[in-house]
Amino acid sequence: MTSETVIIGGGVIGLAIAIELKLRGANVTVLCRDFQAAATHAAAGMLAPDAENIPNGAMRSLCWRSRALYPDWTRKLEELTGLSTGYRPCGILAPVFEEAGGQGSREQGAGGREQEENFSPLHSSPAYWLNKEAIHQYQPGLGAEVVGGWWYPEDAQVDNKALAHVLRTAAESIGVELKDGITVEAFLQQQGQVVGVQTNAGMIHAAHYVLASGAWSNELLPIPVLPRKGQMLSVQIPEVSPELPLKRVLFGDNIYIVPRRDRLVIGATSEDVGFIPNNTPEGIQKLLQAAIRLYPQLKHYPIQEFWWGFRPATPDELPILGTSYCQNLTLSTGHYRNGILLAPVTATLIADFILEQKSDPLLANFHYSRFQSKPSTSTPMLTHSANFSNGHHSAISPLPTPHSPLIIAGKTFQSRLMTGTGKYRSIEEMQQSVAASDCQIVTVAVRRVQTKAPGHEGLAEALDWTKIWMLPNTAGCQTAEEAIRVARLGREMAKLLGQEDNNFVKLEVIPDLKYLLPDPIGTLQAAEQLVKEGFAVLPYINADPMLAKRLEEVGCATVMPLASPIGSGQGLKTTANIQIIIENAGVPVVVDAGIGSPSEAAQAMELGADALLINSAIALSPNPAAMARAMNLATVAGRLAYLAGRMPIKDYASPSSPLTGTITS
Repeated sequence: MTSETVIIGGGVIGLAIAIELKLRGANVTVLCRDFQAAATHAAAGMLAPDAENIPNGAMRSLCWRSRALYPDWTRKLEELTGLSTGYRPCGILAPVFEEAGGQGSREQGAGGREQEENFSPLHSSPAYWLNKEAIHQYQPGLGAEVVGGWWYPEDAQVDNKALAHVLRTAAESIGVELKDGITVEAFLQQQGQVVGVQTNAGMIHAAHYVLASGAWSNELLPIPVLPRKGQMLSVQIPEVSPELPLKRVLFGDNIYIVPRRDRLVIGATSEDVGFIPNNTPEGIQKLLQAAIRLYPQLKHYPIQEFWWGFRPATPDELPILGTSYCQNLTLSTGHYRNGILLAPVTATLIADFILEQKSDPLLANFHYSRFQSKPSTSTPMLTHSANFSNGHHSAISPLPTPHSPLIIAGKTFQSRLMTGTGKYRSIEEMQQSVAASDCQIVTVAVRRVQTKAPGHEGLAEALDWTKIWMLPNTAGCQTAEEAIRVARLGREMAKLLGQEDNNFVKLEVIPDLKYLLPDPIGTLQAAEQLVKEGFAVLPYINADPMLAKRLEEVGCATVMPLASPIGSGQGLKTTANIQIIIENAGVPVVVDAGIGSPSEAAQAMELGADALLINSAIALSPNPAAMARAMNLATVAGRLAYLAGRMPIKDYASPSSPLTGTITS
């Protein structure tokens, strides 16, 4: 299949660009794995650059410009489809609670804002401060703690679900080809050009490509776009209610309430948990508590619906727009909380760029290169490729995958290598090794720190615990009862070091002092109790698939099978069992103990392990810091190799060079 422009992603951004290009005469195809999974469906539809206090500069100008386009843009869509988008220039009210500091807390960010003329052609948006009496008169029913607030008359709202339906209907009506259920697996490139995309439905070719796949973008390109989960709910407005209805969007502290015809939309959490789906009691409870505090009478309204979605977030929470390394691949992703707001201006800027080669000065502020600390012409953005059989094309593999987050008990880590603090010749060597390993989790023996055992003096002060997550372990415990008691001490130790929410424990129950093999019965007993007490339990075990499954069933956060006895450096002696554990596990599998060299570390990751814990092999090396770095590289290489997949093993030789087209005498 060949198209003039292929857009990857069928959310509000992808569809808006498709419609703009098509209306200007382009032939457009939109590829989407699931139109219903787009972040568009999980939003509330607020158009609120003022209420959200978007910082001065390019982002605020971009948002203002897009908000100004909304009336004409939605009118055009409604004329194309005969459907309503629910656009309302209703203004937004931002109440302030007393502890927030009253007027002064937002005055600098709202009424007192200064605009930067270099970015915006618009005048500063008006904002009006309402004192306590005025705001309660303006919007009856606000919580008693509200002492005032800001009124932003130029902010607006649109019904996000209605908008998504209108966009898709409009695209179909003007001839945009929409292909649902299409997963793009890789880009094909040749000499700085994308020459096709590999999909689950075969190869698709175009003259130009647009990446607009939101939270899934870094599955295709090494750009820092990650999912930020947002939970939301709605409550039904009673048909007969003695109170005056809520008529204005309320934008509070980490909460907003958006009135629709028969319901109130309440949102939204912002959770860095990867692609973990579903609503949670904690998330919904936080939303309801904050919403009821802001507008108490909704506590009597019946709950109508819960939902969630994944917003595409970049490290600076600004979108990635414009050129890529390939001349015919344009980026339009990472819009985070402002995808719906920025849809019209994004569509205009991207269409101008593709069809007219007009690059608006604003685009330079959102180029992907801002995340490249060391730009290099020899290592471009799209470099990682695998050869196709015809020898002409390369598939750009999803390089970010090996660096995709490791999630344990809802907490996200970028590194898949964990290290320890024991057996080093000095604190300085340990510090250097931890830094060289780039690890984010360091395990600490609670008993040795508590007793200031040799090598552990000053350990609490030796590492920066604001950057490293402590994993207290129960090393030295011979019974379940001992391990439970030491785990509780470890949790308190983490709190003393500033990690108030750290409930992790590496569970070790080891009565065998010669071979240091863990006690499976004692480990299971201790794990059951610690899970009941709210611990995230990471149990160290023999490579026993049945025990691993049982520990997962009782609620452990990981399983940690040994490769060979602790500190032995024997390498992988339990490969077959570890493979079974990995195959059956629904929690991360961390290979722990026995790895002695980087090649063994890579081999463990090639099996499909989620992470490694390595201590002795680093600490007992003549150069621990260098070995720590080597283990880091081996972990990354092993993970990438596992995801890439090895070549088939054959019984006979197979020539690497082609047998056809050779020179013969």
